[in-house]
Amino acid sequence: MNRISIYDSTLRDGAQAQGISYSVEDKIRVVLKLDALGVHYIEAGNPGSNPKDLEFFERVKALSLRNSQVIAFGSTRKVGVDAADDGNVLSLLRAGTAAVAIFGKSWDYQVTDILRTSLDENLCMIVDTIRYLKGQGREVVYDAEHFFDGYRANADYALRTLAAAAEAGADCLCLCDTNGGTFPRDIFEITRGVVERFKRPIGIHCHNDCEMAVANSVMAVQAGATQVQGTINGFGERCGNANLCSIIPDLQLKLGYPCIPPASMANLAVVARSISEIANMPHNERAPYVGGDAFAHKGGMHIDAVVKNPASYEHIDPDQVGNSRRMLMSEVAGRSMLLARIQAVEPSLGKDSPETRRIVDRLKQLEHEGYQFEAAESSFELVVRQILGKYQPFFELQEFKVIVNEPSINGVNSSVMIKIRVGDQEELTAAEGDGPVNALDKAVRKALERFYPEIGEIRLTDYKVRVLDSDMASAARVRVLIESTDHRENWTTIGVSTDIIDASWRALVDSIEYKLVREQERRAAGLKLVLQS
Repeated sequence: MNRISIYDSTLRDGAQAQGISYSVEDKIRVVLKLDALGVHYIEAGNPGSNPKDLEFFERVKALSLRNSQVIAFGSTRKVGVDAADDGNVLSLLRAGTAAVAIFGKSWDYQVTDILRTSLDENLCMIVDTIRYLKGQGREVVYDAEHFFDGYRANADYALRTLAAAAEAGADCLCLCDTNGGTFPRDIFEITRGVVERFKRPIGIHCHNDCEMAVANSVMAVQAGATQVQGTINGFGERCGNANLCSIIPDLQLKLGYPCIPPASMANLAVVARSISEIANMPHNERAPYVGGDAFAHKGGMHIDAVVKNPASYEHIDPDQVGNSRRMLMSEVAGRSMLLARIQAVEPSLGKDSPETRRIVDRLKQLEHEGYQFEAAESSFELVVRQILGKYQPFFELQEFKVIVNEPSINGVNSSVMIKIRVGDQEELTAAEGDGPVNALDKAVRKALERFYPEIGEIRLTDYKVRVLDSDMASAARVRVLIESTDHRENWTTIGVSTDIIDASWRALVDSIEYKLVREQERRAAGLKLVLQS
């Protein structure tokens, strides 16, 4: 099998997605994560487009990367300008990267109607730019923009643009489905023809406008392409780019193409989630391989089968990509699933144990009150621990007061005073926030960090409210779900009350205490290892 070169464009093409704007610090963090994952190229931006990218390319020179080459991205020279005098081309050299990516037009319509130049001048632009950069000692990846649309419109000219790039010395010819409208069979046939014609590495760059970017990328590899361009989590303009988090395991685990170091595959889910956090985008929990739902089971029969043999409803072992199996708590989950969740806390219990019956009774009572543990397994675990005597609260609320002022001033409209007790010590503090829940979250953290510094690692990533009995109008019960992360683990907790602030408080307390339970277990495990050694 050919080794596949993974070319990541999360920091360039991915940054064109709505809602994403990376700081220089963000970009440095992403580079380090991609390097650790083992991608071959990191396309990090266009140094000629803005001062931020120029600053990034200066700073990235100081990094000692183990696996990845940072690559600067730009276009062919302008119409009628020598490559040696073109400002954007020169900025690629100033970026100081050993490799550069150059995109050029391969669709005759784009040349005549968008660039408004002749077809021959476009070929000269491709040749001049690549030849100049090769003369400066750079590795050059040539991106044939709109190649598949251009091939359908005028195959002869589209191939002439590739021939021009090859003649000028391009190290890789990348075929771009820029509009994302090509189907897998066409991708395969056209790519195979290009591979047979040009005796050099061929790449593929797909967009997801028909939701076929992953399939198209895989088909191109099966047709002979040896470089795959894409982004982590499929970030990108419009419907996004080809999702490397699906392509890499598809190729390496399913088809046997080497892509990244085998040991790095188990970090894929963590990298995907971390980059969602850095981009400040909600992680797609339904994403294949790396989503929280990718190996989640809810139906009782499904769960029973998975407990007996995971292969019955899982196409790979989730550990292979660093994900984990989840058994969702719900009214359709069978006893075997509930017992499996209980045994995760206390392995010695069976389905007929008195403790198990108490847990089931308590679960039914809470579900009657409006609790639903399908998406709040962390709160469920705390309930189990309480019933089994394996949990003591880390703090006790004495009281809190919430004041809401409207209109808000500088985004702050709420303040909270809170008094808590930890052991025999009391802490009284206050905080302001954008809304009462935000102020309450800040206040309780502020009060507790003196006792538990690890609370500072917690970040709330999602907050959802659902009205349970709308016929009660403003007296209705509400269910609050809070999703939290400490960048190692993600967990969701729940609170139910007729008071939205009280429901939020209950979910917040569970979130904090779940984190503290986990830290307590980590310390105990570390101590045990020390004593054993």
